[in-house]
Amino acid sequence: MDKIMEEASRKIQKAVEVTAQEFGSIRTGRATPALVERLQVEYYGTLTPLNQVATISAPEARLLVIHPYDRNSISDVEKAITQSDLGFVPSNDGEVIRVPVPQLTEERRRELTKIVKARAEEGRVAIRNVRREAIEALRKEEKKGGATEDDLHRGIDEIQRITDRYIQEIDELAHTKTSELMEI
Repeated sequence: MDKIMEEASRKIQKAVEVTAQEFGSIRTGRATPALVERLQVEYYGTLTPLNQVATISAPEARLLVIHPYDRNSISDVEKAITQSDLGFVPSNDGEVIRVPVPQLTEERRRELTKIVKARAEEGRVAIRNVRREAIEALRKEEKKGGATEDDLHRGIDEIQRITDRYIQEIDELAHTKTSELMEI
């Protein structure tokens, strides 16, 4: 029983972490390295995340500075940023790439808010799926005789408490991200 509960709790925490990472990659009008660090750059014929081929910093609120480890990859990094759906226009000076982060329009803010809501729902669905799997595992355990009916009900109640707590955490993350998006 305890093993099932620990496994469910670990998976639910992972779902929350993934959702938080997804929120981090959604643009808020402020420059953060998380906006571009997962972009795939063609680096010597292999698609590689940008954070593995360059250092990314945000020295100002509306500017990202990307310093590739290999000067020869500057054009590939610039191309990846230009082709992404972020709408950034990078410029380079031969050593670093500067990416100005433009102000978000009201329409784009609303679109991004919808994306945040969709990602939050995906996170909630993932948590509910883990809950369902854990309850099924508890029921199998009870049928095998490894747990009593009371243990089953206690386990189900505990899984529900864990589920509710982490769903609330996702809701809070989504609310925070939505607030960031809507502030001007």
